[in-house]
Amino acid sequence: MSFNPLIEKIIAMKNPTVAGLDPKLDYVPQYIREKCFEQYGRTLEGAAEALLEFNKGLIDALCDIVPAVKPQMAYYEMYGWQGVRTFTRTVEYAHSKGMYVITDGKRNDIGATMEAYAAGHLGMTDIGGESFAAFGADALTVNGYLGSDGIEPLLKVCAAQDKGIFVLVKTSNKSSGELQNLLLEGGESIYGRMACMCDEWGKDVPGKYGFTGVGAVVGATYPEQLTELRIEHPSIFFLVPGYGAQGGGAKGLAGAFNSEGLGAVVNSSRAIMCAYKKEGCDESDFAGAARREALRMREDIGSVL
Repeated sequence: MSFNPLIEKIIAMKNPTVAGLDPKLDYVPQYIREKCFEQYGRTLEGAAEALLEFNKGLIDALCDIVPAVKPQMAYYEMYGWQGVRTFTRTVEYAHSKGMYVITDGKRNDIGATMEAYAAGHLGMTDIGGESFAAFGADALTVNGYLGSDGIEPLLKVCAAQDKGIFVLVKTSNKSSGELQNLLLEGGESIYGRMACMCDEWGKDVPGKYGFTGVGAVVGATYPEQLTELRIEHPSIFFLVPGYGAQGGGAKGLAGAFNSEGLGAVVNSSRAIMCAYKKEGCDESDFAGAARREALRMREDIGSVL
């Protein structure tokens, strides 16, 4: 259930990584931008079409070596409904290439509102008795700090639709410790308590490989906490941001995985999307550069497992 397809792709490709598709217009090669602007104008429509062509090129280059993509909603919403349409098309295109899709939306609310988020991103929307998938991703990042009221509506959809969620536990940003590292009565950290809650929530969505459908976001920038949480919570699957551009390295990632080399998927966004800029190659080879960076990342992480 839930993360089973992702784990199977990781095993088959020997690659526990996910490519973040967080495209700013500045990341898109100029020749793509100019072509789309010529057709649609320097408008939100033109920008959204440029993002879509960029994403498709990346997906084509990565789909046989990287098991998953993770589009971040904010980078599409900033271009209005046209950008959201590009997000939807990106999800559809990644699925058509056999990739697992994690929507990075960090959604959180309660009651009927959370049910609406769950239906829109992971479930089905009823239209006059007919059901439709609005976005249709395989997993969604969520914020659990409203407590169980904000998670339980998602669990129903995850169980019914075979989907998963990644709950923010110990995030990769520098200031995460201002709240997440605070100690509760008895000496337990807030992030530790959130991980325990993920264990409880996960009992409703068990998985084939020993991991439940309630995963945790744990940053590569905090390797000690990664190791600690893996030991204490062997059934939680980790989404690990912060590798590469944010400073996380492969050496600190080993503790995120179990003895079989499973238990986590490591995200890289800018390092893959903008690899052509770092290489200094011709921008028409942006997809080739992304593939080379993804292969380098696979080897880097594989060296410590």
